[in-house]
Formats: sequence, structure tokens, C-alpha cells
Amino acid sequence: MALGERDFDVIVVGAGCSGSVAAYTAAKLGKSVLVVERGESAGAKNMTGGRIYAHSLRDLFQEYEGDEFNLDEDNPFERKIIHERVTLLDRASAFTVDYSSDRLGEAGSDSFAVLATKLDQWLCDKAEAEGAELIFGIPVDELLKDESGSIIGIRAGEDEITSHVVIVSEGQNSLLTERYLGQKRPLVNEMAVGIKQVFSLPAEEIESRFLCHPGEGAAQLWVGDCTHGNVGGGFMYTNENTISIGLVATIKELSESDTTIYQCMEDFKKHPAVAPIIEGAKLVEHSGHMVSEGGANAVPQIVFDGALVTGDAAMLCLNLGYQVRGMDLAISSGRFAAEAACRAIDARDVSAAGLQGYRKALENSYVLKDMNTFKKWPQTMEHWYSLFTDYPKMVGEIFDSMFVVNGIPAQPLMKRIAPIVKKRGLFKLFGEVRKAVSVL
Repeated sequence: MALGERDFDVIVVGAGCSGSVAAYTAAKLGKSVLVVERGESAGAKNMTGGRIYAHSLRDLFQEYEGDEFNLDEDNPFERKIIHERVTLLDRASAFTVDYSSDRLGEAGSDSFAVLATKLDQWLCDKAEAEGAELIFGIPVDELLKDESGSIIGIRAGEDEITSHVVIVSEGQNSLLTERYLGQKRPLVNEMAVGIKQVFSLPAEEIESRFLCHPGEGAAQLWVGDCTHGNVGGGFMYTNENTISIGLVATIKELSESDTTIYQCMEDFKKHPAVAPIIEGAKLVEHSGHMVSEGGANAVPQIVFDGALVTGDAAMLCLNLGYQVRGMDLAISSGRFAAEAACRAIDARDVSAAGLQGYRKALENSYVLKDMNTFKKWPQTMEHWYSLFTDYPKMVGEIFDSMFVVNGIPAQPLMKRIAPIVKKRGLFKLFGEVRKAVSVL
């Protein structure tokens, strides 16, 4: 199949995790690459919760850099996560599980707190060092098509730039995929609105408050009153000299609620379990963003004639309540998309059939395997209202009955706990938990 002359082999729209990795990979494989990012700099419009599972980067650089690259020495990370915390939050109480393990810090199983601007810029620098060209501050207005409907490039302002393959990595709520690739808008129950604030604190103060050694930190997820009982949750990550804290709640829930994500955030920061963590800290960043919550069932078509869709634009996000993943999925999807694009260009077939290697690579990797394993969870969580309302309250009542000593004669423990559980319905509780565990 003959391929016409193009300005570039590959154009990448978006300089987030998946886009920058796609550009790096394609350039490393000898292709001419252009990255077009509407933000003024890499990461300028990105809002990450603040954590990356490093296996995806280790695999990428081991493949393309070999032993010449050491991720433990050259990286943009903030702190290694060695504490996993999950909190059930009621207005009057908070119950936290704090877990640490040697395995959490092992290479290949390690994860790190990150800041979007540093991570994205670092990845862009990697791509540029391999020969990719980067343009910032320019929005892509249109995907160009030939007479057969195949994507052959982009239009940005008055400039039309052509390529053999366009990789769309422009993040959530992608207008390009909707307008030019025929994608349907996500449903309101498949999307959430996220809000994040970053507070500066001296490194030693962070280590003292989270009981961590220098260079180490914690990740904490919250559920319950942080979103005023709406489906969603809170997050907190320790950076080197800052703390990232935020909330995510589904658009459907918020649209039917009498509260807003901003009010939830203000109340969350004032909660007795949260306020001491950020006491005396200075607010240095505030951002908002939409987040995919639909899981595997929300992943749209991602392979087209002349175009591939990666990362958040492909709805590759996995929220399990106790674990939230997006960046490792984005990084691998960017790599697989670039590899598939390069193979298709070399084979002189950039049709959807020629680019199907991208979809197959995702299906054969942890990316879609993990998403498919937990594909029933988003719908289960969406209708498990007691998890966000009554469970935190019930747990608070149970532990009050265990730890409050007030001079009133105490009953045996089971007699204290049984009425608390019984009024919720023992079989109802058992059924809800059993259903949740079965899809997790």
C-alpha cells in the first residue's frame, strides 16, 4: 500500500503521560514526531491525583534504554509510597487502616507521589531528546481527513499539518474524538469531577505528620462524609515539600445533590481528621478536572483509519475505592500506540486493520486485563449508597462502643456491637459486602 508524502510520520495531540510516552517511543523507533499541546507547558492543564505505579516506566525504559538508564537515579518523583491508608469518614469520626510492607518499596512494585508539571515535562524532555518536535500553547481544532474518511493530520489555527498516524492523547472529555472520530459523549455516571489543592510544608514536617523517613511518604484514600455521602471519595499524597489533597465525585450524583464539590472540599479540610495534617500549610495550587469512572465498560473505540486514542481520552482509568490507577495505564497505552503506529507505517498500512496491533497489545497486557477483571465494580459502587453514608457512621459507632470509657458500667463487647449491626440488618450488610467482594 502506498503512503503519500506527509509532514510527519506521527502527530501526537496532547503532552500528558500517554502523549509524551507515545512521542518518545515513536521517536526512539526512528519516526519523525510532532507533539501539539494546547497548554502553555507540559502539565499546565493536567490534574493528577499525584501517584504513579512505576512498573510501566521501568518496563518502557528497560526496553528502550536497557541498563544505560536507571529509574532510581533519573526520575521526577516526589516520595516513594510506603504507607497505604484507607479512611471511612463520618462527620463525627474517622476510621483508618494504615498498611506498610517491604513489597511496596521493591523495584517493579513501587509507586511514587508525583506532580503533573514535573512528570509531564520530564517525559517531554525524554521525547525531545530523541528528536520529537514539541509545540505548546496551540489548540488542535480539527482532525484532517482524506476523501475516504481516513485521518491524515491536524488543523491548528490556520496551519494544516499532515502525518501518517495521529495519536489523540488530549485527556478527558476529548472534543476531537467526539467531533471527528464519532465517539459518543460519556454518560454522567461514567464521569466524575475532581478538585485538587496542593499545600506547601517543610519536608521534615511532612515526615513527622505521616511517620515517614526522608524520601518516603504515604497515600491516603477517603470515603464517606468527604463527599457529603455522594458517590466518590478523597485522596491525599505526600510530595517532597507539599501535600496534594482532593476529592472526586460523580457528575450524576453532584447534579442531583444539594451540595457542590467546592463546599465538600472546604468541609473536608475542616474535618478533625484532616485539618491537623494541613495545619499551618500554605495553599500553592488549586485545580479542577474531569475523571473517568466508568471502567472497562466505558472504554470507547480506540483504533481508526489513521488514528489511535490513548490514556484518559480512551477512558483508561481504574478506581477500586482502595486503589486508583491512571498514569500507569496511560504510559503503557502511549507506548503500545506508538509501537503499533510505527509497525503500521513500516508495513505501509495505517488503516484501522493495520493499526489493530494497538488494541491487541492492550488486551494482552495488564491494561485491559486489569480493567476487565474489575469491570463490574463501577456499577456496584454506583449503587452501594450505604458505603458512602451509613458504613462510616456504623464503624464510628462500633469503635465508640469499644473505646469510650465514661464511668457507666460496661457490657461485654458483643452486646455492645450487636445492636449497632442489627439495626442495619445483618443479612443486608452481609449481602452488600459479599457482592462487593465478588466483583473486586
